[in-house]
This record gives sequence, structure tokens and C-alpha cells, in this order.
Amino acid sequence: MSRQLIKNAKVVNENKIFESDVLIEDDGILRIDRDITNVNAEIIDAQGRYLLPGIIDDQVHFREPGLTHKGNIASESRAAIAGGITTFMEQPNTNPQTVTIERLEEKFAVAAKTSYANYSFPFGGTNDNLEEIKRLDKNACSGIKLFLGSSTGNMLVDNEAVLEKIFRNTEMVISAHCEDEGTIKRNLAWHRERYGEDIPIQYHPIIRSEEACYLSSSKAIALAKKTGARLHVFHLSTGKETQLFRNDIPLKEKKITAEVCIHHLWFSDTDYKDKGTLIKWNPAVKTALDREQLWEALLDDRIDVIATDHAPHTLEEKDNVYTKAPSGGPLVQHALPAVLEKYKEGAISLEKIVDKMCHNPAILFQIEKRGFIKEGYFADLVLVDLDRPWTVSKDNILYKCGWSPFEGSIFSSKISHTFVNGHLAYENGKFSTKRNGRRLTFER
Repeated sequence: MSRQLIKNAKVVNENKIFESDVLIEDDGILRIDRDITNVNAEIIDAQGRYLLPGIIDDQVHFREPGLTHKGNIASESRAAIAGGITTFMEQPNTNPQTVTIERLEEKFAVAAKTSYANYSFPFGGTNDNLEEIKRLDKNACSGIKLFLGSSTGNMLVDNEAVLEKIFRNTEMVISAHCEDEGTIKRNLAWHRERYGEDIPIQYHPIIRSEEACYLSSSKAIALAKKTGARLHVFHLSTGKETQLFRNDIPLKEKKITAEVCIHHLWFSDTDYKDKGTLIKWNPAVKTALDREQLWEALLDDRIDVIATDHAPHTLEEKDNVYTKAPSGGPLVQHALPAVLEKYKEGAISLEKIVDKMCHNPAILFQIEKRGFIKEGYFADLVLVDLDRPWTVSKDNILYKCGWSPFEGSIFSSKISHTFVNGHLAYENGKFSTKRNGRRLTFER
């Protein structure tokens, strides 16, 4: 039996900030109270730092299997815990794709041996695997992932009859990448005719346009309403899309929810001039007005979750002409520091950050005993120093791809400790050699 006692922390949990001690026993939170004493516990003095639940990232691409020159479960989960992310949901567009139950269990087996953080893997839907989806146990994984616009991995689901059958044949959360393929193809063809393959990067949000996003999101939402399916729309990028979502009912009662990613909250189309293809994502980073409207929807609870869509590529791959440079970028190490920077600027409260990055993903995916600082819950915890400035540089980037779109940025806040299932996995730049991530369980 192991015990660790976090003393003098400012706990951020369930819309409150309060000073407390937290006693960890083995993998769980045993007690939360003032002035706990335990002679058998290892003491960690938080010295007034903030204690958050471990971040739950509902959308990452760790590139294993098949694309491990970009990243793998070990390398990217290690970077994640350095960024306070203790749980991730890794997407199915790997090689081979996670579109059979056999492939799903193979990924779980790899993660069981290599992951530093807790894990689950959404099951990929295609035009051809409806029968596999019907066979999938509702507690087997985090949910179903559908690409309703093409992205890295060619998993586009464009057969509308099949799509409706998928929506009707699962109780699980359907997470969807929503961009209209026809609109994108027409826009790309027009720009190709004018510029050839070397299309200026600033046209990316014109090619993968507001129209493409809104058309696809609105269709998916209409289908969810028609079928009663549970739909979660990934990575909103436009202000217009935010009008499709509700904030007048509690999250537990919502059948249709939304996520926004760090890059769409941080960057705008003016950043393409300096960042180029390093900020090429699908869906695209759009205008400053879109960014402002995404923030508004996040703060008034039309948007429920903040995630990363962490998707590493090598610099060599990124350093290509527009049509050959892949979309995506690494973010898990820097997501929480970036959001905490917005807190320091007065854009968002600590309580709201914890809602969107910890509580709400746990509620939305019905994760068992995670996402909150509660007695009896797993001890996934993050200790943050809000006054410890540091600069993102090549020397401290942990992604296998070796770069970050935040390179050169100065963040005011730093993660000092990350606990995964009660184990101190990361402390002030040093990692435990023990990998203590576990497969997520669900309460469905």
C-alpha cells in the first residue's frame, strides 16, 4: 500500500477553488480535507499551487500503428503527461485503420504495454463496416468516430444510407469530423487551376471553408435529431457553426454536443503569414471573428469540450507545397499551458477550464471515476504553478516530431507534477520509468 499526501493545494473542482490537502492511497483519492496528517504518507507540499483533475483529451492522433515515424503511443503519451493530460482518446485513422474489433484490441494491447497515460480508442466507422459496429460492445471503447470530410487516413463516410444506419445502430457517442467533401473539392479545383500545386497557404480556410464546415455539421445534427443518436461534433472552427448548439440544458441531458480545439482558440488566418503549413489543420484555422465567436460559445456552454486534435507530422512532411503538406500539428504538451495563458489574460476562469477539459469529457463519454477530484475517484491529478514562466524551444519539446507551433512562445504557467492512477508520473521535467496508464472503463 502506498500513500502520498499533497499539502496546501488550491483545489479547482466543480466550479469551486478551495485550499485543501489531498491524500492518495494506491491508485485512488482517499481523503480531501484541511490539515490531513498521515505518518505513512510521502508529503508533497503544493505551496499554494493549483491542483486540477487530470486533463482528458478526447481527440488525439498518436500515429500507431503504421505511422510511427511521426509519433507513437509511448512518445506522445509521455509528452501528454508533461502537459497535464492524464487520459487520451486516440483516433482510428492509423495504418491499418481501427475499423474492426480485432484491430481495436490490438491497439489496446500496445497501449497496455507502452502508454504513460490512460487511454481509449474510438472505433472507426466506414462505408463498409456496419456489421462490425453492430457487434461492438457499448463499453468496449470511447465511442464511434466518423470522418464526414476527408482528412489524414482516407476514412471518408459518404454513403448517406450507410451513415443513417450507423446513427441508428449504436448507443455510443458518435464523434464526427464535419466538412463537406463536395464543397472542398470544388474549392480546391478552382485554386489548383489558378495556382497549380503550390497554392498560397492563406487560401486554406477558403478551400476548407465556412460553408463546407456548416453544411456538414448541420447535416450531421439533422441526422442525429432524426435518429435519436448521440452526436459529438469535433473541432468546431467557425462562428456560424456555434449557432447549431444549445446551452439551455445540462450536459448530461444533451444529445448533441461540441468540441473546440486549442489551435482554433489561439490562432487566426493572420498567422499563416508567419507559421505557414505548421498551422495547416483540417478544419482550417479561420478568421479572428470566428475565433472570437468560438470563445463566446465556449464560455456560454454551447461548446462543451476543449481538446487538442494532436496530430504530429515531421517537419520534412510539413515543408511541402500546399497540396502535399499534410494537415495537423502536435499540441498535447502545450495545450494546458496555452489555455492557462488565456486565464492569465482574463479570457477564461480556472473553473471553466476544468469544466471543459476535465469534468465535461468525463460526463460526455461516461468515463468511470475520472475527471473530478473526489474521494473514491482515481488519482489523476495535475499540480500547476501559475507563476513560472518558460519559453517553448527545441530543447524542451517532447514530441517525436520535434517541433511545435508554439515554438518561441512564453507561457506564464508550468505543470510541476502529474499523477496517473496515484502514481507520480512526472515531476519538474523528470519522468518516472513506470508506465501506469490504464484502459478506460465506462458507466453506460
